[in-house]
Amino acid sequence: MRRVEKISPFLVMDILKEAQNIKDVVHMEIGEPDLEPSPKVIEALERIIKDRNFSYTPSLGLWELRERIAKHYYDYYGVEVSPSRIIITTGTSAAFLIAYALLLDFGDKIVLSDPSYPCYKNFAHILDIEPLMVNVDHSTNYQITPDHLIDIKGFKAIQISSPSNPTGNLYKEENLKALCQFCDEKGVYLISDEIYHGLVYDRKERTALEFSQRAIVINGFSKAFCMPGFRLGWLILPDEDLVRKAELISQNLYISAPTISQYAALEAFDYEYLEQVRETYKKRRDLLIKELDGVGKIDVYPEGAFYLWIDVSKYGMSGYELSMKLLREAKVAVTPGIDFGKNNTDKFIRISFAKDGGTLQEGARRIRDYLTR
Repeated sequence: MRRVEKISPFLVMDILKEAQNIKDVVHMEIGEPDLEPSPKVIEALERIIKDRNFSYTPSLGLWELRERIAKHYYDYYGVEVSPSRIIITTGTSAAFLIAYALLLDFGDKIVLSDPSYPCYKNFAHILDIEPLMVNVDHSTNYQITPDHLIDIKGFKAIQISSPSNPTGNLYKEENLKALCQFCDEKGVYLISDEIYHGLVYDRKERTALEFSQRAIVINGFSKAFCMPGFRLGWLILPDEDLVRKAELISQNLYISAPTISQYAALEAFDYEYLEQVRETYKKRRDLLIKELDGVGKIDVYPEGAFYLWIDVSKYGMSGYELSMKLLREAKVAVTPGIDFGKNNTDKFIRISFAKDGGTLQEGARRIRDYLTR
């Protein structure tokens, strides 16, 4: 089978495409923040355009931005990270491709959880890496633990996300620490997707870098910083030898991340504004949980991100069937669970609360009315 034939469709994008042809649809399918970035970012963007600074940057990114991200890790987590270990990427998607290409060779194996963000698996297939899917559920809060890995042989990396898409679960400190220790002892790379850090509502998130200097951390500006269209992420590697090799990949993959985005991102660490963003999404989460009370079962309480993972099996149809009926008959777009794996995911739908309160209430009303008619 050709590699491209192993890539599964991204159903949420198919649903979005169909929804755009239907009038008056309430969009609750896409994990895209509706809030604007900090006004400081907008002001910086206007200044950059006025100054006509459109040249390439170094492939590793602006040194000033790498320094600013390093400062963020010290200020927010109390972790010292050398700016020389940080690479600025074209979104986190490029960071994943670089990390996988850098750490894994043809035929190597990477452990992924099922359910999880579908692009992880597809990135592996693109690079002829074998994804080993580990079934997780609410019994471990949808988290991979060392116990899951005891009988799995020959893998070179583990990919986790915390908070996760689609469940919003946040790794417990003791579990993250144990997983880091396991990987260090086995000589396995731990790749931690931390893109939803900053959107954590009930306790403080922890970065894998607190527990392992060998961890590879990926984050970016699309979610908590409300800058999805800027296409800007970052990758933190354990040592400068890997950074140099990653630089060679990035030079050929995209030359450099967008210049104007990098300069604007220097102003993104506006913690007062970011706290307002976090509080807004916390209120929206609580509102939507209340509005959808009795509609299916929220299988894991979302401590972060902006998703509800809802078991809808009591309605006698798959999550995909229900998603299409809600779109075409109730005019509400949600994401079917099968977009995120094969581990009983056909029982679920994912609903995003990255919308204003009025939109969430209207979407919830339409869902309730449809299911109780």
